[in-house]
Amino acid sequence: MSARLAQKIAFAVLLLATLLVVFPVIIILGIIVAKGASAISWEFLFSMPRDGMTAGGIFPAILGTLYLVLGAVLFAVPLGVLAAVYLVEYSSDNWFSRLVKLAIVNLAGVPSVVYGLFGLGIFVTFFRFGASILSGSLTLGIMILPVIITSAREALESVPRHFRTVSLSLGASHWQTIRHSVLPHALPGILTGMILGLGRAAGETAPILFTVAAFYLPRLPQSVFDQTMALPYHLYVISTQVPGIAENVRYGTALVLLTLVLLLNLAAILLRSRFRRKKKW
Repeated sequence: MSARLAQKIAFAVLLLATLLVVFPVIIILGIIVAKGASAISWEFLFSMPRDGMTAGGIFPAILGTLYLVLGAVLFAVPLGVLAAVYLVEYSSDNWFSRLVKLAIVNLAGVPSVVYGLFGLGIFVTFFRFGASILSGSLTLGIMILPVIITSAREALESVPRHFRTVSLSLGASHWQTIRHSVLPHALPGILTGMILGLGRAAGETAPILFTVAAFYLPRLPQSVFDQTMALPYHLYVISTQVPGIAENVRYGTALVLLTLVLLLNLAAILLRSRFRRKKKW
């Protein structure tokens, strides 16, 4: 077999594999849009649910999802970046650092329902936050923490070593070097981890089921210690436990959830692209 023929076969196999991944996603999105677009209206997006959620809109669920995602990101991103900075810049290659890195990898594979039970035991019961936005946000934040730490580590390690050497040789301290010569160049990679975390936090049902999500609330939350509705749990409820819900309402809720995740990711991607353009290497 000639090298040209082998290359064509390899390209064909790769193209087929790509299509096998992309086509199911396109079909799923097409079905959701086709069946849910008719439900989208101003009232559906910005009004309160009525009549046991068989009428009205999903505004509390949209707002609750934004609250939970924002809380999870505010908790997980600073903590994850600081942990990555310690692992890359300060820790030595010993048994403790290797144990921490192994634990982070293992935590990334833990099922979300386990995080939900953890949040129930720690935040809801032990710290007595109750079923609240605070408990749900902290639980989601811990769930996405391994992804953010891993992405931040890889981003920090990708910054050329001579950036640090030059900064230290000019008299900067270790922290000043990290702050001004390393973190700005690692920021696009850190934002990549945040994007992955956003998508997972916005779409999970099990963690919020144990810690924050309410079946139905007649009013919006007033503080971080209140319960809230959330789109993933709301979609589960109207699809399995509320009879008489129109099919387009269920698919419309799924469409809103997908659109919300897409918009959050798009905003983070645009921010990442802005910082990436500033790179000089």
